[in-house]
Amino acid sequence: MFPLRVPIFAVLVSLTVGQYDDYDYQPASQHGPSSANCAQECECPINFPTAMYCDSRNLKFVPIVPSGIKYLYLQNNLIEEIKAGVFDNVTAELRWLVLDHNQITNDKVAKGTIDKLTGLHKILFSFNKLTEAVIPPSMSLDELKMMNNQLSKFPAGSLAGMQNLTSVHLQNNELTSKALNGVFKGLNKLVAIDLTNNKLKKLPSGMSSSLEVFYGDHNDISSIAAGDLKELPKLAYLRLAYNQMTDAGIPAGVFNVTSLIELDLSYNKLQSIPEINEQLEHLYLQVNEINKFNLENICKFSGPLNYSRLKHLRLDGNNITHADLPHDSSNCLRQASDIIFD
Repeated sequence: MFPLRVPIFAVLVSLTVGQYDDYDYQPASQHGPSSANCAQECECPINFPTAMYCDSRNLKFVPIVPSGIKYLYLQNNLIEEIKAGVFDNVTAELRWLVLDHNQITNDKVAKGTIDKLTGLHKILFSFNKLTEAVIPPSMSLDELKMMNNQLSKFPAGSLAGMQNLTSVHLQNNELTSKALNGVFKGLNKLVAIDLTNNKLKKLPSGMSSSLEVFYGDHNDISSIAAGDLKELPKLAYLRLAYNQMTDAGIPAGVFNVTSLIELDLSYNKLQSIPEINEQLEHLYLQVNEINKFNLENICKFSGPLNYSRLKHLRLDGNNITHADLPHDSSNCLRQASDIIFD
């Protein structure tokens, strides 16, 4: 079994649990009196003077941020506009910018605001009305979250050189494969990309070879190119449920890669079990059109050292039952703790 390393575990928790409303710090009211170096609309705790809490205050604009502030919380407001000059005091200092759950559109983000924030580590810009990704020019950026907007455009080259970027969350937008082609190329620390519920028809080209997690559920993906996964030698978790994939769109052996731990192809249009590698541990194929148990696609041959490491296999919602399990499957599937047919 592959060890689940701490960095990947943290990323997976973020992706699956959705802790994008948890900003690590308690609301300002629990931190005691506010310091003098603070916007009047907000609170800056004396015992945490580099943070400014402006969340949940019915604000319609971003207040001017005083120097010394590194962590800025503006979530859960009515903000429609980011005016010029509001970040002029902290262009190199600001580390976290949290703008989730507002009403910001691209045309109301003034030039010279976010595009001057050269020190950002995290930008959280989810649940707004953006149609094009707003990317700060920070080489320190490690986390980008712009879920639940209306993104259809991603500026070419906007992530170039961001060698600290580890995770990108763009689920629930309107992004196409073409809009993202080459966007993630050369990002050597990028570990996780979540593009769930967009308008992808295939995997974006040029994804970083460091990638370990890719979620592309709820798109229009109908095929995987023969070389797509060969360019991702560390990919461990691949989720492509609720797409349009058929057997014809899956080249022979495309999923037969040693790095994969989890493969989710549920809710597609597959008629057979795709060829996988013996190292795969979790395979989800429920609600397809599978009518045969292709044991040879799980184990080429079985022996003392040649067997599948599958622990979980879901086949419910297909056209096969437990009776279709080949009589010689027990040797191949000796580590399976559950095989679900219905």
